Amino acid sequence: MPKPRETAVYTHGHHESVLRSHTWRTAANSAAYLLGSLKPHMKILDIGCGPGTITADLAELVPDGHVTGVDMAPEVLERARATAAGRGLGNVDFAVADVHALDYPDDTFCVVHAHQVLQHVGDPVRALREMRRVTRPGGFIAVRDSDYAAMTWYPASAGMDDWLDLYHRVARANGGEPDAGRRLKAWAVRAGLTDITATSSTWTFSTAEERAWWSGLWADRTVASAYAGQATAGGHATAEQLRAAADAWREWGARDDGWFCVLHGEILCRKDA
Repeated sequence: MPKPRETAVYTHGHHESVLRSHTWRTAANSAAYLLGSLKPHMKILDIGCGPGTITADLAELVPDGHVTGVDMAPEVLERARATAAGRGLGNVDFAVADVHALDYPDDTFCVVHAHQVLQHVGDPVRALREMRRVTRPGGFIAVRDSDYAAMTWYPASAGMDDWLDLYHRVARANGGEPDAGRRLKAWAVRAGLTDITATSSTWTFSTAEERAWWSGLWADRTVASAYAGQATAGGHATAEQLRAAADAWREWGARDDGWFCVLHGEILCRKDA
């Protein structure tokens, strides 16, 4: 049975194979829908910041402002602090926080941003209400999430189909919603947000280098990350089935005609002034 919503577990964890993906993310490839709304003076909260690569980019884009990156996992924040320090950024800080109960006063931030977060939280509507609470009037709530059911690839692969079915089952048993991208606007409406711009964008992996990187990190994640442990402990898959899914990823990655597309839903919501 799925876990109660308030006890959602982060499906991926912070294994190297996960951070391999997370550290690739930039403001340009993961928050382009937001960038045109940024001003140099803005104060930004980056929720679920992970290793801090997007956070650092945002800090560079608001040189007269400040960015606070928050995450539930204290260990990954050390990586984020190192990222910011390595780039010589003095206008960024990091803290442990839960998006359901942010420890900030009302109307604190010009922008509250969350990338690949709401698919993993226990109550995404409550999270959006909390994000709205700490946003200043006239400020922005910006959210982007992938949608696993909308991921598509070529050529067809029964092993990849099995992987996707398994991922859905594990993520939902953890209390999350892996097809969050299509639900973001509906969640925002339920949270009471009114000025909502809903868009979408993709990541596409097709060159030999892109395929090797994307297939390799997913193959490793499938057998070695927290997700692998959750899949076996929860009775969703055996170790042999996980290895078969990882093999399917590597077989796809080796195909010269391979192509993979990740669809993301996005919402940019302006808080009523």
